[in-house]
Amino acid sequence: MKTDSILDKICAQKFEELESEKRTIGFGELYSMAMDSPARAPFTAALKRNADGTPAVIAELKKASPSAGLIRADFRPGELAKSLAGAGAAALSVLTEKNFFMGSAENLKIAADAVSIPILRKDFIFDKYQICQAKVWGASAVLLIAAMLSRAEFEELFGFAESLGLDALCEAHTEDEISMLASAGAKIIGVNCRNLKNFETDFERVGTLIKLVPQECVKVSESAIGSRETLLRAGEYGADAALIGSELMRASSPADRLSQLLGKK
Repeated sequence: MKTDSILDKICAQKFEELESEKRTIGFGELYSMAMDSPARAPFTAALKRNADGTPAVIAELKKASPSAGLIRADFRPGELAKSLAGAGAAALSVLTEKNFFMGSAENLKIAADAVSIPILRKDFIFDKYQICQAKVWGASAVLLIAAMLSRAEFEELFGFAESLGLDALCEAHTEDEISMLASAGAKIIGVNCRNLKNFETDFERVGTLIKLVPQECVKVSESAIGSRETLLRAGEYGADAALIGSELMRASSPADRLSQLLGKK
């Protein structure tokens, strides 16, 4: 689906890469590998508020981004995964997109080997092949972005992820996207307050949109959380969990910064 945003450029490159990857390992072989891969801790079950009411934190391992460029030069996924899990992260999100976020499959595999908490494959997913990859690499869940998928595409990918035992963080940026995801059966809906055309963020959109997510869904606040105050506000808006990346990755000690956000320091 064309979005007239940076998503188009990212997805165009992803498509070319995926075609090359499919020539290395066919879908049938990869699917068999995915089916044989052990299940990890479930992602959905981990996204529960902490005892003090603070939203659970999905800590993101992100080396770079299109808007910020290089975020963390000293990027050691295994060490980061262990320290963030020890500091109270309910789950991890690991970027695997290489051209704009400097992510990799290897980063996900290393993180999966380092911790037992659930891991989200954070990427731009539009093909069942990518979902098989996620399972093989050690993910518990995949990201499905409403802005780049039609309803039919979403339903197909969502159902396929579930058939492999994977959860899906279903991302929305607008009221219409929330409505589509909810009516199509999404169980976790994330509200991303980042504008996909200019990558600017507006945290107040979380408050506007997250209340539209059905009560039976797990609600996640994505982007623009840079303080304990904003994390608590996300909870006041109704978020069960919050995905935090740049704020942690910029810190000299991401684990210490997570502890501060969670009110432990």
